[in-house]
Amino acid sequence: MKNVFRNRFSLIVLIVLLVLVLSSLTRVVLLLSTPVSGVSAIQFVSALFIGGMYDLSVASLVIIPFVLHLWLQNDFIYQQKVLPFIAGGFLVLMGILLFTHLVPKDYNSDLYHILLYYLTARFVIYLFLFFMPYRFRLQWRTGVLYIVTALTVFVLLVNAVSEWFFWREFSTRYNFIAVDYLVYTTEVLGNISESYPLVPIVSTLVLIAILIVVIVRRPIRESISVARMSFVRRTIVAVSLFLFAFATYTLVNGRYRHFSRNEYANSLAGNGLYEFAVAFTQNELDFYKFYQTIPDTTAFSMVRQQLASPNSHFVGKDPYSIERDINYPGPERKLNVVMISVESLSADFMQTFGSTENITPYLDSLSKKSLLFTQLYSSGTRTVRGLEALSLSIPPSPGQSIVKRPDNAHLFSMGSVLRAHGYTTQYLYGGYSYFDNMKEFFGNNGYTVIDRAAIPADKIHYENIWGVADEDLFTLALNVLDKDNSAGRPFFTHIMTVSNHRPFTYPDGRIDIPAAMQVRQGAVKYTDYSINKFLREASHKPWFDSTLFVIVADHCAGSAGSVELPVTGYHIPMLIYAPKILQPQEVNTLTAQIDVAPTILGLLHLDYRSKFFGQDVLNTPSDKQRAFISTYQGLGYLRAGKLVVQSPVKNVHEYIPDFHNGNAAPVQVESDLSREAIAYYQSISWLLKNRKQSF
Repeated sequence: MKNVFRNRFSLIVLIVLLVLVLSSLTRVVLLLSTPVSGVSAIQFVSALFIGGMYDLSVASLVIIPFVLHLWLQNDFIYQQKVLPFIAGGFLVLMGILLFTHLVPKDYNSDLYHILLYYLTARFVIYLFLFFMPYRFRLQWRTGVLYIVTALTVFVLLVNAVSEWFFWREFSTRYNFIAVDYLVYTTEVLGNISESYPLVPIVSTLVLIAILIVVIVRRPIRESISVARMSFVRRTIVAVSLFLFAFATYTLVNGRYRHFSRNEYANSLAGNGLYEFAVAFTQNELDFYKFYQTIPDTTAFSMVRQQLASPNSHFVGKDPYSIERDINYPGPERKLNVVMISVESLSADFMQTFGSTENITPYLDSLSKKSLLFTQLYSSGTRTVRGLEALSLSIPPSPGQSIVKRPDNAHLFSMGSVLRAHGYTTQYLYGGYSYFDNMKEFFGNNGYTVIDRAAIPADKIHYENIWGVADEDLFTLALNVLDKDNSAGRPFFTHIMTVSNHRPFTYPDGRIDIPAAMQVRQGAVKYTDYSINKFLREASHKPWFDSTLFVIVADHCAGSAGSVELPVTGYHIPMLIYAPKILQPQEVNTLTAQIDVAPTILGLLHLDYRSKFFGQDVLNTPSDKQRAFISTYQGLGYLRAGKLVVQSPVKNVHEYIPDFHNGNAAPVQVESDLSREAIAYYQSISWLLKNRKQSF
């Protein structure tokens, strides 16, 4: 057996080595893109060793097609006596696919047709090779192996570069976001092509892949043309490799990479392809399976106690319900509400919160004329999580946002509440609303959805892959709001901006940062300019004086750090501007993003039946102030200067966070606080699982 990998299966060894080397080099490059204080030398060396285990697991799966090719190739199937059996088998298989329901085509029609085309192509190739001489068949197999090897090398190189792109954007390995990007390839590829020189990058990778194949051409050729290896020996080698792949698949666990408290080091220890596969198979996490729990009745009792207030009364005696009637003294104020959720607007972009860059001059001036919420924290790190919080007023649940999950219609939302009270309710988006399932979600939860398709092409000043420039979105909004006002009903309109997003492009001549620079600061300042223009034009409208303008971020521009959940990565601003209605004031109450909807309804003095987990923070006692922050798996609960973090599998940690630099010092877990955190997340998980959060 000692010569096995010097001929027939030598290519397998080279593929494994390539995966290991590329993965290690990727870690080095990602380390160089990590903040200076991010990872120590010892942590990086540990990450290399632990990461090697994941790399080997990935390599064992990458080689499977090559093992099959080298194991099963033979000339027996091209004998005259075998042809009738091959042809008969093909006809029987096609008959089953075409004329029976044994293979359900309705499950995925694209996969069904791909299977048909693949089988047909394979049979046609078989017939072609059947009539060719043996030497030609050898050349054909060698050529196919060259092509497959080149494609594999190219894909591995593309993955390495993609990991670097992803790390620059999110400072972590692939996760649920990367899985999302598979669905929206047009937007993502457009974003990359507008942000990076895609053609030179791809061309370089193609040349490198070809060069590598040229270097290893001898093992490729010899794996086909060397002296025969018996089928029995090939089978022994192949089965051994399959067993190794199975062993690494079953024994390697995603938890192994969590070897330190430094999240950068933990991410470096992972493998992008491995993490992608994990995210792909686990885009929803069962709270009861992966997190610590308490009795459901206890969880709901604790949450009900937290939500109790002088102006609320729980409905019925169901212990698994938070439904309550909210009542305000005095008459209801039929005010309009325009909520602008701004893409990636971190609090620290504003001078109000300490920035020295002067990229939000208008918002800084507006903050002095508004209700300014200084201690507001976003629920998550992506737009869909922010939209979930702003519309549904529920804590983040592990896994994907509700916005992108199936069966997310008819939920209790701000739109459904206001629509039931006679409001025109709308969601305006600068891109195409199919993205991130926005149209499906908002359209089935009390909103009329309006997107860039409503803007005539000649009215668009600028657009990129994500959508139209913010000023064009606001022009559309002004027209929509004028029509709403003429209908004689109050309106609630939620506007979602897009310009503050990579590739950070916008029209020229608007601000003092040239558009050609394509930098975040320019995109932020352009959005600030667009909001200024919108409110300036709105001030001349008849509906302006009776409208609350709510400006709030969907999430921060970045939330990565050396700790599990850096609080500074979730700190966002909110301004409520209504010069004829509200007096300027700083609200320094600890506020969760899920509190935005109930707080707005409180300003309207709206009496309603609520299933919201959020609270009207303008009427919340100081001892009930709390906030929720999260990643896809880490569930954070902020209260009284402490942070409780729950994570798989059934881990609970407690920290004292530094609200200035995002660091956090671990402390002993406090029983009452951790149970309170568990209660909130467990309750919403129970309600969603049992479909009890409907309107």
